[in-house]
Amino acid sequence: MISANNVTLRIGKKALFEDVNIKFTEGNCYGLIGANGAGKSTFLKILSGQLEPTNGDITITPGQRLSFLQQDHFKYDDFTVLDTVIMGNKRLYDIMKEKDAIYMKEDFSDEDGIRASELEAEFADMDGWNAESDAATLLNGLGIPTEDHYNMMADMPGALKVKVLLAQALFGNPDILLLDEPTNHLDLDAISWLEEFLINFDNTVIVVSHDRYFLNKVCTNIADIDYGKIQLYAGNYDFWYESSQLLVKQMKEANKKKEEKIKELQEFISRFSANASKSKQATSRKRALEKIQLDEIRPSSRKYPYIDFRPNREIGNEVLTVEGITKTIDGVKVLDNVSFIVGHDDKIAFVGGNELAKTTLFKILAGEMEPDAGTYKWGVTTSQSYFPKDNTEIFDTDLLIVDWLTQYSEIKDATYVRGFLGRMLFAGEDGTKKMRVLSGGEKVRVLLSRMMIMASNVLILDEPTDHLDMESITALNNGLIKFPGVVLFASRDHQVVQTTANRIIEFLPDGTFIDKVSTYDEYLENDEMARKRQVYSMSADDEQDN
Repeated sequence: MISANNVTLRIGKKALFEDVNIKFTEGNCYGLIGANGAGKSTFLKILSGQLEPTNGDITITPGQRLSFLQQDHFKYDDFTVLDTVIMGNKRLYDIMKEKDAIYMKEDFSDEDGIRASELEAEFADMDGWNAESDAATLLNGLGIPTEDHYNMMADMPGALKVKVLLAQALFGNPDILLLDEPTNHLDLDAISWLEEFLINFDNTVIVVSHDRYFLNKVCTNIADIDYGKIQLYAGNYDFWYESSQLLVKQMKEANKKKEEKIKELQEFISRFSANASKSKQATSRKRALEKIQLDEIRPSSRKYPYIDFRPNREIGNEVLTVEGITKTIDGVKVLDNVSFIVGHDDKIAFVGGNELAKTTLFKILAGEMEPDAGTYKWGVTTSQSYFPKDNTEIFDTDLLIVDWLTQYSEIKDATYVRGFLGRMLFAGEDGTKKMRVLSGGEKVRVLLSRMMIMASNVLILDEPTDHLDMESITALNNGLIKFPGVVLFASRDHQVVQTTANRIIEFLPDGTFIDKVSTYDEYLENDEMARKRQVYSMSADDEQDN
């Protein structure tokens, strides 16, 4: 168990948390939620001991081991992938290294023998002989092949480093597991694996995530941060949302009844307070009036942007024809003879672990890259807006947000453009910020503002939910569902894919693809059944061979 006792954290004069008391118990997975800036990551740092509170303390059951997801992707560059994972259990890793050092001594003494014996006993108690195989199992589950396990971390791509650090946090069955945005940069297969891991994990988990589907799958409780307090709710994210909305509704209804009663009492007192025969009743009602207290209903600190894609022109029947597109990058065939036709009702999710294939195709369709072979043709009624995965070059400018956005607007009026920024939570002087100083989430909201102001009837989005908070993801999800045009998109957010897409294209590692008209959940279910059939077929073949 881990608990916060009267925890207060002040940053300058502002109290981020004040007198927080909360217990996280064994066998539960807690989703820590709240608006951007509410302090979710900060609270995890307090729980993990990385940050000291201004007042109060954190208590952990004696003897329990706490593990958390490291955020420094360069910290372990001098170590192998496998060693980095095993370092998730520091004591076990230290024993392994001390043992190795003793056994490599040329002048092995009696004292060394005694010390080695002590270490071997502790090593065995910690199931150290299975450490490498356990670490390998985690890495394989997250999609890191065995041949990469002995690579140096410095040589691993950023997306794989994230997976290694996640495996490190999960390693060795920690008693308390703290995960800050564990699904960031994970492909949907890895997220699915992590969901199953956490569902079957018996100890305490506290997780921050903007993935609603993920929270619904793994969480038994929700810890909601709002106005410096943390309120616990039993159940997953959807249950929290319904419960919190119901609570506010009940409080409003109760207040309405109280207000009606107050009005009734005030009218009686006003009419009869000067009447001698009614004075006792008036006095009695005054006392009753004083006892009525309205419930304080504070509005949530959460803010939802308004995302509404409205095309200027209705799309025709001919949208997009792709024929035989092939592309090789750095000697690797990323796209191999890709062909498909897009209809005017299609909302296509591009899925699978081959992220480079998806991004390359989107760049080609947006006119930012040429294919090595093959062609594509947009219909004459189409207009496209593109949301790139890498926006570094876009924001490498000293232009103000409002001036940059005006370039893409038919109406060259600052007030008109500011209206779009206002919908995306850029209030007042925020529109005069320079593009290069924006945060990750602000950059995404600016790019979505551009897509809205361009009013295209085809949207191409490459991982638009990265860096967005839960409220913005919800708003984007609703905007894509309502959009009357065509959507081609890639997203790691299961709920966005499931609720938006009516067609799935999965890119395979060799650059080929599978194209199915279905929802994402139906696609996954059929894919799972196909794998089971394949395993059954292989087993039957083995029996025949025998």
